[in-house]
Amino acid sequence: MAGLHASDALSGHFLDPAISGAPNPAGIAGDAAAPPPPPHSGTRAYLEVSAAAQGYGAEGVYTNGRYRDHSSPRIGSGSRDNSAERSQAAGNAPCGIMKDGSKQKQVRKKTVSFSSMPSDRKINSTAACMAFMMEGCEMKKVRSNSRMYNRYFLLDPDMHWLRWEPSKKDSEKAKLEIKSIKEVRLGKKTPVLRSNGLSDQFPDECAFSIIYGDNYESLDLVASTADVVSTWVMGLRYLVSYGRHTVDMVEPSQPSLRTSWIGSVFELADMEKEGQIDLFRATQIIKGLNPGMKESRIELKFKELQKAKDQYGEAINMDTFVEAYCELCTRPEIFFLLVQFSSNKEYLDSKDLMLFVEVEQGVEGVTEDMCRDIVKKFEPSAEGRERVYLTIDGFTHYLLSSECHIFDPQHKRVCQDMTQPLSHYYINSSHNASLLEDHFWGSSDISSYIRALRMGCRSIEVIVWDGPDNEPVVYVGSSVASQLAFSKVLDIINQYAFEGSEYPLILCMVTHCCIPQQRVMAQHMKKILGDKLHIEPPNKEENYLPSPETLKGKILLKGKKLPPSCADAEGDVTDEEEGLEMSRRVGADDRDHLNGLGCKRLRLCRELSDLISLCKSVQFRDFEISKREQKYWEMCSFNEVDANRFANEFPEEFVCYNKRFLSRVYPTPMRIDASNMNPQDFWKCGCQIVAMNYQTPGLMMDLNLGWFRQNGNCGYVLRPAIMREEVSYFSANARDSLPGVSAQLLHIKVISGQNLPKPRGSAAKGDVVEPYIYVEIHGIPADCAEQRTKTVSQNGDNPIFDESFEFQINLPELAVLRFVVLDDDYIGDEFIGQYTIPFECLQPGYRHVPLQSLTGEFLPNTTLFVHVAITNRRGGGKAHKRGLSVRKGRKAREYTTTKTTGIKVVDELFRASTQPLREATDLRENVQNAMVSFKELCGLTPAANMKQCILTVSTWLMNSERSLRVTVDLSEAYPAMEAQGPVPELLRKVLNAYDMMIQTSRTLIESADVVYSKLTQAQRAGLDFHEDLHRIGAKEGLKGRKLQKAMESYAWNITVLKGQADLLKHAKSEALDTLRQIHCAAQSCGLSKNGAASPQLQHHPPPLHQPLQTHQQPQAKPHPPPPLPPLYQTQTQPQAYLPPYHQQYPPQPPALPLPQTVSKPPAYPQPPPPPPPQQQRAAAPLDAIPEKETEAVSDSPAGSC
Repeated sequence: MAGLHASDALSGHFLDPAISGAPNPAGIAGDAAAPPPPPHSGTRAYLEVSAAAQGYGAEGVYTNGRYRDHSSPRIGSGSRDNSAERSQAAGNAPCGIMKDGSKQKQVRKKTVSFSSMPSDRKINSTAACMAFMMEGCEMKKVRSNSRMYNRYFLLDPDMHWLRWEPSKKDSEKAKLEIKSIKEVRLGKKTPVLRSNGLSDQFPDECAFSIIYGDNYESLDLVASTADVVSTWVMGLRYLVSYGRHTVDMVEPSQPSLRTSWIGSVFELADMEKEGQIDLFRATQIIKGLNPGMKESRIELKFKELQKAKDQYGEAINMDTFVEAYCELCTRPEIFFLLVQFSSNKEYLDSKDLMLFVEVEQGVEGVTEDMCRDIVKKFEPSAEGRERVYLTIDGFTHYLLSSECHIFDPQHKRVCQDMTQPLSHYYINSSHNASLLEDHFWGSSDISSYIRALRMGCRSIEVIVWDGPDNEPVVYVGSSVASQLAFSKVLDIINQYAFEGSEYPLILCMVTHCCIPQQRVMAQHMKKILGDKLHIEPPNKEENYLPSPETLKGKILLKGKKLPPSCADAEGDVTDEEEGLEMSRRVGADDRDHLNGLGCKRLRLCRELSDLISLCKSVQFRDFEISKREQKYWEMCSFNEVDANRFANEFPEEFVCYNKRFLSRVYPTPMRIDASNMNPQDFWKCGCQIVAMNYQTPGLMMDLNLGWFRQNGNCGYVLRPAIMREEVSYFSANARDSLPGVSAQLLHIKVISGQNLPKPRGSAAKGDVVEPYIYVEIHGIPADCAEQRTKTVSQNGDNPIFDESFEFQINLPELAVLRFVVLDDDYIGDEFIGQYTIPFECLQPGYRHVPLQSLTGEFLPNTTLFVHVAITNRRGGGKAHKRGLSVRKGRKAREYTTTKTTGIKVVDELFRASTQPLREATDLRENVQNAMVSFKELCGLTPAANMKQCILTVSTWLMNSERSLRVTVDLSEAYPAMEAQGPVPELLRKVLNAYDMMIQTSRTLIESADVVYSKLTQAQRAGLDFHEDLHRIGAKEGLKGRKLQKAMESYAWNITVLKGQADLLKHAKSEALDTLRQIHCAAQSCGLSKNGAASPQLQHHPPPLHQPLQTHQQPQAKPHPPPPLPPLYQTQTQPQAYLPPYHQQYPPQPPALPLPQTVSKPPAYPQPPPPPPPQQQRAAAPLDAIPEKETEAVSDSPAGSC
């Protein structure tokens, strides 16, 4: 159902016979609705949906891009493809960057299929599941001794027993009663399947376990494919839910909501009331409902069904139409997901949807009203909307909508602190912006400037030469034939400078003009740019550049400036910029060189010099001289080759240099094809301005454009804190976890693709597409990695990949995730589409990923369906073995330690912090290990959240035949889980693990502030030595390399102390969030005791520009439930930038208040001291908390449940 417009008021009613007159195509496309049509005209309008299909489905599903007519170059043997990274992105080599950042073609085994037709067996209903299970299939049964046995499993016709054969057991013993099943687990989620002897023998997607009996025993099975597993899991979960009810599964006695709706659509189309419609009309209706579907595929399906029924001709009856629609338009992976959460057969009611949105999608504060609005917006059938049921079609619409986009919508606007110095930001930069193609054959065009500025570019290069009639001109290299008048370029810049972003624009002026034309340049800039030019001299009392916020709407000029000693109207300056290299390329002479840069003299006039203020261009000599002599308003430009050398030989010094000074990196002149360098190679060193050739698409531009999306595409992205702080240690070549940075584990499951097109220019296999996907991580060397899915044979319409990958991200703030889809071809793999997204912008849960072409256009109705989970790294095990589930005991635990500086007084200070560092690590690791144990006993992965754990326990209780009751006492600050009745062994282990988790969390919450205080005191004491450290070291006899090493060790120790303190503060916030999740989930699942009966929010935080009110009274109700314990309530101080977690709820929800998603752990204010243990704070109502006590909970997670 890809592409149904969700934002239009009529979207949920498309082709609904209950509406008088179906909406016209313009309404479908999201435009203003036309006047009411006359009788039958609406019917004709929606039947002519093939024309409308081209106009809708894009903006209704994705809001971060507009689908346009594709004019991208042909990819293949006939295309011009000179750049290395472009050919890589186009699929001639597998897309990926090795860990050192270099490009390298990988040798891999080809997987080419020569089968004539793919398997087209789809499970699109629970009836189909039952039929498959009754037919049976062979699977491997896994025993506790790690041995596997082949058995044939099938479901009894009465659907009461699961049997297997052959077996040495009596046939009456080789069976399992359906009603004894407590749970069906997907993946390796039992101790047997997780055992080391089996973990590497089969993929996670091919395993599942059946938990049964009063003792919660497990039947562990391995199937041949993930599809078989999905079918069995779906069917068994359905039977577990409805096995006690009389449900006619195989032959439904009455039509479902879905078949009733699509049948009524057929009746509307049958205007002659003949009981049939022609093939063309039937095809257009289904294509209108699924814009990405090929007409040939729809027609083939109709013919197949007709042939099976011995029907021929162009007439399609209702049964055939409904059957074709259900087979074509049911995505099995979404149907499997729906059945997983459905408690009402084959649809979701408001409570089911509420659980899905809250538990799986990670959305906070979900209410039944919100779910009702979702149903009203996305459900196509009138009956479903009336009864608040979301069928498979409405559920598909919802998952394809912008609400389930992988990109966090909070990042579509400026969401970072813009008050930091300019040197603390990455700045989107263009190199040779006037060029359309490469340097030799490309022509200059004014539209290139417009395109770059509209794309958020905030640094543009303008190379100016002498022109005729005393008018300077702009051109690059040998493109003399296509000169642009300098005044015209300024007009365009003035017009479009702040259309895409209001933050400062830096014009990098490279001047090759004589003195008279320089004066003309200055006159033009003053006249055309006027007040936008920032010409105020820098404040010499300051140490850093002004902020982007301060410089809003200003244009800064980067260029040469006459020295203060020159009092004449003109003087000589050096010209070591890339402009010299450009002039050498076209035949000008060159002089001597210094540090790889040309150095010749240039005559500069006073008028032009005076326009340069905050970006004075100077020559780089070395880091030590820059540290002593360079002013904060002076900036250097680095050739790509020299910048790479500094990054490899002096990584720490390069990072420190960029904390205070702006640096610009431009491509080497050897890139005559205008190919691009890898911006990550220089971002990791802190280089702010990495100039890119915008006219050249490919991998590197994908990284650049994707990266700058994360802050409202304003052209500025705040650098990681570890690269901004004055005293901190960070190496650009770090190949392990960083001190004080919380490493994250990214779990990506690539489920399926939708409507993948044939690569442009490819005709080797006709219309056949055999896709596979690369999932790539780009960042610091420690994070660079890639994983590849299998090739799906001959299926581009809805290929199922169903593969999971795990990546450890050591510096999340600098990581970028990229999906690349390629067509597996024995001649050469070809590029289909890609999508690049910063790690910070990922939303967890089930998400759709829109794909872009090589040139950046969004491909209509082309998506990937994935599941995303982000968790902190637990323990210290290798990710490829057991990931987060690897736990380390205290003896094997790795503690972060300080380094010896060789300065006695400093070393004594840092040595005293050893014990607090160990205590902080123990507090964090103990909680993490306890949580992992609890999650594994619940049959979940460590990536699961606490709501999923509570939901699992609740499911066990609902499926239990015993008189067993488990409750969570919410009257206490630390909710206890209590059981009444006989407790099975597994459940007893779960309760013990829960108690251990609560105890370790309590210890952390109550001890964190004391340890945090010790660490911060040690850090502050260490910082007192910062100014005099060089002198103290020299006094103790350190010099040269030893003194430099002492300075590095000192910076390392300060970073460790600050980082470990921050991690401890964050761990406390996470522990509080865990308690809040338990509180919410216990209410949602009906396990609460002495707590509120409803999980709905009672207190909404106010908007971002107001401080949160902690004493807000709840709305008056006849019998208001007791509020959440104060432990979970929040008070947040107003600040310039609130992290995404604090931006979840609007104060007054609009008509459809779709809440925001918690995608990453937030940053929190400094923890307050813990409350006195004797106070019974949990029982006090919110409005009874004294003011001082309210302040003591300021670091609890944002909002109530």
